[in-house]
Amino acid sequence: MQILTLVAPVFGARCSVVVGTRGSCVVVDAGAGAGEQVRTLVEREGLRPRAVLATHGHADHTWDAPALAAAYDVPLVLHAADAYRLADPFGTLGVLDPRHDPRGPLAQALVAAGVDLAGWRPPARVEAFGSPADGRSADVELVWDDVRLVARHAPGHTEGSTLYLVDEGRPAPTVLSGDVLFAGSIGRTDLPGGDDAVMAATLRDVVATLPPDAVVLPGHGPATDVRTELATNPYLPRPR
Repeated sequence: MQILTLVAPVFGARCSVVVGTRGSCVVVDAGAGAGEQVRTLVEREGLRPRAVLATHGHADHTWDAPALAAAYDVPLVLHAADAYRLADPFGTLGVLDPRHDPRGPLAQALVAAGVDLAGWRPPARVEAFGSPADGRSADVELVWDDVRLVARHAPGHTEGSTLYLVDEGRPAPTVLSGDVLFAGSIGRTDLPGGDDAVMAATLRDVVATLPPDAVVLPGHGPATDVRTELATNPYLPRPR
């Protein structure tokens, strides 16, 4: 499978298009401004979108997802523990909700990037996997035609944060890590739904057990790999 990367203009959020060998595809993390790029790519390459996925429910990873899912008549897919965020992604940010301060730097940056702060429309079709209850869910295999991913629950940044693992037809396994793991860093845990202890368990039990040769495509910033992060990332446990 091929993974094509787009970058949304808001916070440089990575949007990944996972393409099967026969042209079916799924879109992962359609942030604000990514939708038009996805539509252009789909038309140019003759792709057939089957689903729009989210690594978690924050607005910078979901803003264009409902419209994109509606345009292709496909579901928006994410972990059940983050499904509640789709009612109002900004509202789940607590004090960082940019609508609290329309003239503040965050709100102004969003507006400058073309985001209508009052323009959110919840998705018509949501397909949630996993359990909304506390605790880490078991892996879930997601298959659409010739596209196959494994969803691995990785809470801590949000309750439903998920890694998507892609390995079929790849020279090395690839992990779409959302805001769980970055090159040299990890996702913040101080927003509503974040939890330091839960993140520590995720880093120890989920991230540190990924294949060392796995390529990591984070939600923001450059690509990396698990071996490099285990050796250099100060937030990860050192290999024994």
